[in-house]
Amino acid sequence: MKLSELAAIKAKMESVVSVRSGEEATDGVRKHVLICGGTGCTSSNSVTISETMKAELEKAGIADEVKVVLTGCFGLCALGPIMIVYPEGVFYSAVKVEDVPEIVKNHLVNGEVVTRLVYKDEITGEHVHSLMETRFYKSQKRVALRNCGAIDPEDIEEYIAKDGYAALGKVLTEMTPQGVIDTMKESGLRGRGGGGFPTGNKWQFAANSVSDKKYVVCNADEGDPGAFMDRSILEGDPHAVIEAMAIAGYAIGADEGYVYVRAEYPIAVRRLQKAIDQAREYGLLGKDIFGTGFNFDLNIRLGAGAFVCGEETALLTSIEGKRGEPRPRPPFPAVKGLFGQPTIINNVETYANVPQIILKGVEWFTSMGTERSKGTKVFALGGKITNTGLVEVPMGTTLRTVIEEIGGGIPGGKKFKAA
Repeated sequence: MKLSELAAIKAKMESVVSVRSGEEATDGVRKHVLICGGTGCTSSNSVTISETMKAELEKAGIADEVKVVLTGCFGLCALGPIMIVYPEGVFYSAVKVEDVPEIVKNHLVNGEVVTRLVYKDEITGEHVHSLMETRFYKSQKRVALRNCGAIDPEDIEEYIAKDGYAALGKVLTEMTPQGVIDTMKESGLRGRGGGGFPTGNKWQFAANSVSDKKYVVCNADEGDPGAFMDRSILEGDPHAVIEAMAIAGYAIGADEGYVYVRAEYPIAVRRLQKAIDQAREYGLLGKDIFGTGFNFDLNIRLGAGAFVCGEETALLTSIEGKRGEPRPRPPFPAVKGLFGQPTIINNVETYANVPQIILKGVEWFTSMGTERSKGTKVFALGGKITNTGLVEVPMGTTLRTVIEEIGGGIPGGKKFKAA
């Protein structure tokens, strides 16, 4: 693929972006119905809701006028399955299969919102028609989750419409490998997997290691109880991780990468594999990417549920086909990692930030967060809290804000005790 072809796809998909931004359609598809297809909503029949919606649209004779999309996680899991109708942006919550005929007849045919299904504010009791106007979203800043719930994760062209692979194109045609690493250093991006190690420094160590073979690895072995941050990104925006890993490969001089993901994440695995296949088909993985001579490809390795394989050296040992046991450090993976070669390992959320830093710049990223920790952080809210779900807030946001404002507090007016 050439950069001009990437731009042509983005232009072709302009109507998709405009309709979901509240503008009238220009391509004959007057409405887009986005239905949450994350694991949580899928377990509550969202796939059946999507199929029923398509069938009802056929009956009504408007199947060509309405685009139905199964997306990634919207975040507000407590109210799933969630459905958003664009360009109005009407937010339906806790939708059931039996509600679909009413939505099609009243809203999609007659233009009358089905008020009883519109989300109600948990404090005021008033209907909130827009997802982004809910109390749950007002304090959030979505960077890693920017495309989750906004695009079809199984359509590479929808990702391209949202500036997908533009960062990779910029890196390969305008920047040196050291320039990419310097950008990561200046951004202050730290590892989101728990260790918080500066990403740029890690990449620099691997770049400095001399070898004819290097690897890029993504740690998607999310084993902490109640955690579903990485899973949701892979389910809702897998191309962001693929693009970031290719950028990392260019920066350190690697031509091969591995995503180590839990086998317990079947939707994430399927969508990630489909995304990799699409990226290869479009020439965004493989040989001579963007005609620059840069080669990079990805493989998936499934974890068998061993909690210890979330530790980076145990993960590498598992990819090699051995029993997943931690190795002594030093040497660190950046010097001697996968198959004994220099390797960088970052988690899913860390990679999801990379394309946006390249496109929007260091100043944009460093405007969020604290002096020592820039950007945002994704949290999984679960347990005894009103609004369970997925949250992304700037670093430095207080626990009180996350629990009481975004999370809606503890049910029954009880006091917060521990997290």
